Amino acid sequence: MEQIIGTIEKVNGVLNNFIWGPYMLVFFLLVGLMFTVRTKVFQITHVKYWLDVTFLSIFKKGNKKVLRTDDKHSISQFQSLCTALAATIGVGNISGVAVALALGGPGAIFWMWLSAFLGMMTNYAENTLGIKYRYRNEKGNWIGGAMIYIEKGLGWKWLAVIFSVFCVFASFGIGNMSQGNEIANGLENSFGIPNWVTAVIVMFLAGLVIVGGIKRIASVTEKIVPFMAITYIVGALVVIGCNITAVPSAFALIFGNAFNFSSMGGGVAGFTIMVAMKRGISRGVFSNEAGLGSSVMVHSASDVKEPVVQGMWGIFEVFADTIIVCTMTALTILCSGVYDMAVYEQCAINGIDLADAGLPSGVALTSSAFESVFGPLGGKFISIAVMLFAFSTILGWSYYGERAIEYLFGLKIVPVYKLVFILIIFLGCNASLDLVVDISDTFNGFMALPNLVAVTLLSGQVIQMTKDYIQRVKEGKETVGGEDVD
Repeated sequence: MEQIIGTIEKVNGVLNNFIWGPYMLVFFLLVGLMFTVRTKVFQITHVKYWLDVTFLSIFKKGNKKVLRTDDKHSISQFQSLCTALAATIGVGNISGVAVALALGGPGAIFWMWLSAFLGMMTNYAENTLGIKYRYRNEKGNWIGGAMIYIEKGLGWKWLAVIFSVFCVFASFGIGNMSQGNEIANGLENSFGIPNWVTAVIVMFLAGLVIVGGIKRIASVTEKIVPFMAITYIVGALVVIGCNITAVPSAFALIFGNAFNFSSMGGGVAGFTIMVAMKRGISRGVFSNEAGLGSSVMVHSASDVKEPVVQGMWGIFEVFADTIIVCTMTALTILCSGVYDMAVYEQCAINGIDLADAGLPSGVALTSSAFESVFGPLGGKFISIAVMLFAFSTILGWSYYGERAIEYLFGLKIVPVYKLVFILIIFLGCNASLDLVVDISDTFNGFMALPNLVAVTLLSGQVIQMTKDYIQRVKEGKETVGGEDVD
């Protein structure tokens, strides 16, 4: 048995190194760059407009349709954003950024920003195609996602099936068990709550939401996501504000080390530009999921009529997740003084494990930054943030897996999937599942291959829809909430 497990670990290691390796990361960037160039840098040239149509529209009087929908089989545009953010704003925004800093240096944050900047347009393309090719199932609910535009847009059902299989496996691991594990460990370490108690509570709460379908999931995420994001950002701003004089030097470290070739010549595997690029880009992609094709499924459930409008919500999704939340984590760590680049670099140069050197990484590093201002309460604050972020991720990914399982086997199997998904939470909270999580991480990454191929081959349609929409805007037929106004 040990030999079989060892073989599985080796095979998974090879596959994981490929899918999250330099070639695939370049592929992610190139697809985003292609859409950025072909839309004439839409995320910058139309920044005022897409912010006005998305985030700012929430606060406009007489625009309740963005927040609420009368369609009992759809969710509102705001709800679709919150549900997508529920899955993307997760533990990685707290621990993943800290790991990127610890192992890739401050320069990794620059490359994370770059991947997000280009990823905005990849996510835009995904969601635009998602709305174009979606359809209603026998219950009247909107069904969309990468597997739908792969089948209907390219006519490659076999590739759509492969994507869906990867998505189902990823939903059980990255979207469920690893999140439950984070919640249980965090509550046990900070509050002494036994793992099995956490498991029962999380199963119960998640079950109440998941069995209600997308309408109930959306009604919960539209409340929990803004609360958890704003609370975390405010906490981070307090830490940054208490160390405001360190902000300029933090940005100097980020930009200075993004192009630091000094150690390249010596062949050091530590804080070189290549390490920073890999850590930063992979963290950006893993955090905002642009290119994976996952959030398209929930965006496609929106009541919007205009594909380009939902595409712009996709732009804001990446902006909020990475440019805002991940940046808050990075600046909190860099400004608080808990991160000493020289010490971390020496560990990398000498091949010393950070844990052996007594250096915090991941959640521990972010907790140290908050504790530097809030004391012990800072650590508890991060534990609660991890719990909320992880719980929302479970809700979001349950819907992704549900859509994928329906595509593969039909509506009848969906209740079985929901039951299995809820039961697996208990396993995630109580067991050591490193191999299972690693394998599901690989499946998560492999969702990108069929999706990126599809959006690339269908890119002409995205560009044409964008041009047509911009032309209508210029002619005064501006789209408000997805409806043309003559």
